Amino acid sequence: MTYNAGEYDVIVIGAGHAGCEAALAAARMGAETLLLTINLDMVAFMPCNPSIGGPAKGHVVREIDALGGEMGRNIDRTYIQMRMLNTGKGPAVHALRAQADKFLYQHIMKETIEKQERLTLRQGMAEELVVEDGVCKGVITKTGATYRGRAVVLTTGTYLRGKIIMGELMYESGPNNQQPAVKLSENLRSHGLELVRFKTGTPPRVHKDSIDFSQTTIQPGDEKPKFFSFETTEEIPNQLPCWLTYTSEKTHQIINDNLHRAPMFSGAIEGTGPRYCPSIEDKIVRFSDKPQHQIFLEPEGRNTKEYYVQGLSTSMPEDVQLQILRSIPGLEKVEMMRTGYAIEYDAVVPTQLKPSLETKIVDGLFTAGQINGTSGYEEAAGQGIMAGINAARKVQGKEAVILDRSEAYIGVLIDDLVTKGTSEPYRLLTSRAEYRLLLRHDNADLRLTPTGHEIGLISDERFARFQMKVRLVEEEMERLKTTKVKPAAEVQQLLASLGSAELNNSVDLLTLLRRPEVTLEHIHSLSPSPLELTEEMKEQVEIQVKYSGYIEKQLAQVERLRKMEKKRIPDDIVYEEIHGIASEAKQKLAKIRPISIGQASRISGVTPADISILLVYLEHYNKVVAARAQ
Repeated sequence: MTYNAGEYDVIVIGAGHAGCEAALAAARMGAETLLLTINLDMVAFMPCNPSIGGPAKGHVVREIDALGGEMGRNIDRTYIQMRMLNTGKGPAVHALRAQADKFLYQHIMKETIEKQERLTLRQGMAEELVVEDGVCKGVITKTGATYRGRAVVLTTGTYLRGKIIMGELMYESGPNNQQPAVKLSENLRSHGLELVRFKTGTPPRVHKDSIDFSQTTIQPGDEKPKFFSFETTEEIPNQLPCWLTYTSEKTHQIINDNLHRAPMFSGAIEGTGPRYCPSIEDKIVRFSDKPQHQIFLEPEGRNTKEYYVQGLSTSMPEDVQLQILRSIPGLEKVEMMRTGYAIEYDAVVPTQLKPSLETKIVDGLFTAGQINGTSGYEEAAGQGIMAGINAARKVQGKEAVILDRSEAYIGVLIDDLVTKGTSEPYRLLTSRAEYRLLLRHDNADLRLTPTGHEIGLISDERFARFQMKVRLVEEEMERLKTTKVKPAAEVQQLLASLGSAELNNSVDLLTLLRRPEVTLEHIHSLSPSPLELTEEMKEQVEIQVKYSGYIEKQLAQVERLRKMEKKRIPDDIVYEEIHGIASEAKQKLAKIRPISIGQASRISGVTPADISILLVYLEHYNKVVAARAQ
């Protein structure tokens, strides 16, 4: 028996990192929103590593914040360590990473959701979509509750037909022994969605008091931490360190001796695992020439003794896992609190999605997060906020918001998924972005805050502060350009101390700052700025000046490609009728149905020659359509 349990504008199924962002975005944009989750105690749960950020991933968290999302604010309120990575390299790859108090992170996110107007949080297992005439109209739960909605966002993570695997032991389960969603998986297939089987894993957790830290190397946080949210101003005192150790020769021997019991190699695992986050047994086999691998010991929170063993993801049997742990320096007497495991789950083939993350097969149905074949909390949250935005805008009769590859890592991520698909759990890397000098950690607000304000997720007050920052940075750049410095003794002395060539003539401060060894601090010692610049503003000025040549080159490339993105392809194009395009290209174009020439050009198997023919065809097609309209 079913019953009417309520009507909403947007229904979000799943309250992981994608679901939280989707639901908050939709509600904040004025849509009456329902967030449905199997277990209220698992809202924003971190089933794997207790951390947020890192290369590319940290950029995404900054972008979520610039759009008005929650992940950055939440981690800034709950971190136990903050660290900027890759500081010895250029600003394009600087990446912030935070260790989270995973329990506090969950608690604060759940509290935020509970307090949000127009957002209802409800426990229930979704088993069936309500689809009428190809349009998704709601969801039915295991208890028979029917929730009607005008748009539905699926963010089911690794719960779809989840199966946990530890050595010879296998059982149906979601992450951390939660209930799996079995019937919903079958229901999606019945509506024509193609699913694929993926696998991910997690390492064991160990008791802090059983670790010998004297045999490990301390990894402290930054003395002066930076933050993910552009709104955060206060740091959390007393950061907790992580600790570094390594696998040993004995570790490798134990793994090699037990490969016959490893599901990875026995054929027990059918799902494809993440290439960029392999299990320890996979690492030992693939990199057999390496004598050791890094292992990080990471606290899971301030009020727990549990430590996460980063780098030791495994699906080995429990007894073997304990042997492996005790073969590692510092862990000889360690007590294992939780066993590591692999988890298999169903994911949607992402080429079935539009760039808005709405499915092409069922109107009004959006998907976001690991259900789309990605790995990682940050990738999930980035998709979540975009799916929530676009579900709300669909309900409101507005155009979808689509970020392109030159304005956000989120744009790169979604375009890769919907255009190229993925044959394994997708992880965002800085190398996937063609314009990574434009997509920096420091300038996410400059790229995306105007969009966040326009769609209603950034308040007028925050936008005014943003505009003030932009104005002050521009004014300081102009001051540097118009202020000259003479080759006075003070100037020559400073340049000599920096190992920089002396001045022969007067030069503007902008030109002087372009020298690699000269910083804005040096410039200000010669010519103090009358403007009240924050550290963030100073950093922005320095990066824009020093990398201006490279940035201008990338902007010119973007402008050329933007013309391709503006050339839209009508929905009703019949690719099979276009003469001259290769058969493979026709099949790929018909399957993916790109929305622009730019997207079409990025489809694997579509050549530049195919694009040229498509452009000619579109010109003729548009003339015919225009003639008919007259």
